[in-house]
Amino acid sequence: MRWWFSPSKTTGGLGLAAISYVAVDYLRHLSPTWHQRLQPALWSILALVAISRVPFYKHWSSEFRAAIPFVASMMFMLACFLFEALSVRFVTAVLGLDWHSDTSPLPDTGQWLLLSLNENLPEPLVEILRARIIGLHHFLMLFMMLAFSVLFDSVEAPGLGLGARYMFTMAIGRLLRAITFVSTILPSARPWCAAARFRVPAYPHHWAQKYYVPYASDADAIRQIINRDIAYADSGEYLGDYQPDWGSMNFLINFLRPTLAEGASWFSLLKKAGGGCNDLLYSGHMLVAVLTAMAWTEAYGGFSSAFIWLLVMHSAQREIRERHHYSVDCVVAIYVGILLWKMTGFIWPAKNSVRSRRLAKLERIQGRLIQAAKDSDMDEVRELLKEVELGNQENQNRGHSRYLWLFSCATIFSALTIVLLAFTLTSDG
Repeated sequence: MRWWFSPSKTTGGLGLAAISYVAVDYLRHLSPTWHQRLQPALWSILALVAISRVPFYKHWSSEFRAAIPFVASMMFMLACFLFEALSVRFVTAVLGLDWHSDTSPLPDTGQWLLLSLNENLPEPLVEILRARIIGLHHFLMLFMMLAFSVLFDSVEAPGLGLGARYMFTMAIGRLLRAITFVSTILPSARPWCAAARFRVPAYPHHWAQKYYVPYASDADAIRQIINRDIAYADSGEYLGDYQPDWGSMNFLINFLRPTLAEGASWFSLLKKAGGGCNDLLYSGHMLVAVLTAMAWTEAYGGFSSAFIWLLVMHSAQREIRERHHYSVDCVVAIYVGILLWKMTGFIWPAKNSVRSRRLAKLERIQGRLIQAAKDSDMDEVRELLKEVELGNQENQNRGHSRYLWLFSCATIFSALTIVLLAFTLTSDG
């Protein structure tokens, strides 16, 4: 794994492009006029430079082989996002709005530490820590820039393989995250959030009315349910919920708890879930940030990787400072992201098949090569080495057909479309 100090491929322009992107985007807070001028210009330049490299890219056959894993990883990631959205809505709705507004946030020593630092650090440094320098969409765009850098041989091909690993790791991380936060419901660090964003019923779902409410605060009731191991309390008549007709999707009613004011579509409820209004252990924003930093560190290295990790740390303290998450959410997201990225190394980088073929060819001519060297026949040595190189070029050029050119055009168009969509849909963080 290439780390920050590695000199290879670290003196190029990718790090400078990343710093320029973050700096130009931060101008929206300092000078919106200059931001409106410079941001389209920067993106246009980066896109044109990338497109100009397409005809000279030599690894389209590798990209073609990585296309199926890429699409499969994308489908898996979208399925995990759907499950996560369902889980977010469930943990918000099951206890009702009253629980969210009445339950106090958990004590967080990380928040205490940041408040203490505000009192003891120089004011300019505190303002830097408070500044909204980096957000979710920045990390996504930084990864897009990293993936596109395969066109300049800054990152090992295939770029679609790198993208497949990123999305597959992201999907596993989001799936584990949803399983984690749905297992135990934690109160939000922002008690007003649920009432401002959701229109779920104010009272608990009948599951919570039976299994949670009678034993939520009474110590004797908790002691008795531990001893009996059965929900013994008489909850009386349960308060019911609105029951729309969703046909085959009616099983979702108990999880989503729709109201008449929210409309008749179950899918629209999932789209409104967003980040939720409970504490969702662990932080999804930090998972994206850590995966981007891990990908950058492994694929590119150099001191720009240290810059990316500094942005990750800045983002983490802002998540805690602004009470989007508790400290534990950010800490867990960091080590989960690192471990998951290390576990998915089988996807990318792929084994260097070109090098393997070259070594196999050398093994086949090893005897002839040794004999030519013993005979001091340098012409024969050169011919044998030339044979190895020509055989390697034949294998690479065999797949260069018009179909690969069509594939390359479709790949670049799709990738640029994904960049625009990601930037548009996540620009608000």
